[in-house]
Amino acid sequence: MESTRVTTPAAFRDATRVLSSVLAPLERRVLHYLARRMPRWVNSDHLTALALLAMLGAGLSYWLAASTPVGLVLVVVCLAANWFGDSLDGTLARVRQHQRPRYGYYVDHVVDMVGTLLLLGGLALSGLMNPLLALGLVIGYLLLAAEIFLAAHVLGEFRITYFQLGPTELRIVLAAGSLWAIGRPTVTLFDQPFLLFDVGAVVSLIGMAVVFTLTALRHTRTLYRAEPIPLTD
Repeated sequence: MESTRVTTPAAFRDATRVLSSVLAPLERRVLHYLARRMPRWVNSDHLTALALLAMLGAGLSYWLAASTPVGLVLVVVCLAANWFGDSLDGTLARVRQHQRPRYGYYVDHVVDMVGTLLLLGGLALSGLMNPLLALGLVIGYLLLAAEIFLAAHVLGEFRITYFQLGPTELRIVLAAGSLWAIGRPTVTLFDQPFLLFDVGAVVSLIGMAVVFTLTALRHTRTLYRAEPIPLTD
């Protein structure tokens, strides 16, 4: 029977994480405090699994919100659980000196992509957001994720914050919007009613397009300068 052996390339290394969001300093201290007090039987894989299950719960809660506002309250609980698992798994591994660079990088971001799909799928079924806008957010997220992963590979920079906003801040905005939508699921713009989450989706799509375009141009320029076309005689 043939066996598959995975070798670690000598050149593989962690990309430099760029995390400069508004709450990053406070969040870093909180995560280290929690990691140092986490029971020994809990490891980073448990926290990653919790993050994925929490996003499944958030998606199902949005779906439930189509019939009862209780679903929107549950969304907030699930987002908090997702933050706990997704933000703490890497910190716990670093505090305990149990880093697995390739495994952690791969699994963490696969979970993020699946979790985002589950979350936006639930929003598409909630009646709180136009399904086409939810699909647009999935596409926008995947484009940004692809650019981030490519930059991590070719430039050694893994940026997860833009305009002082990162995953934690976005969770807070989403949780606040969910609670607001319990009583006021629509907003009035230009004397016309619009779903709150539709407005948020449009703003997010514009932001994603701007970030993707500017970042791709900046990274292309950096790489072009690093690898110019050779001059010929």
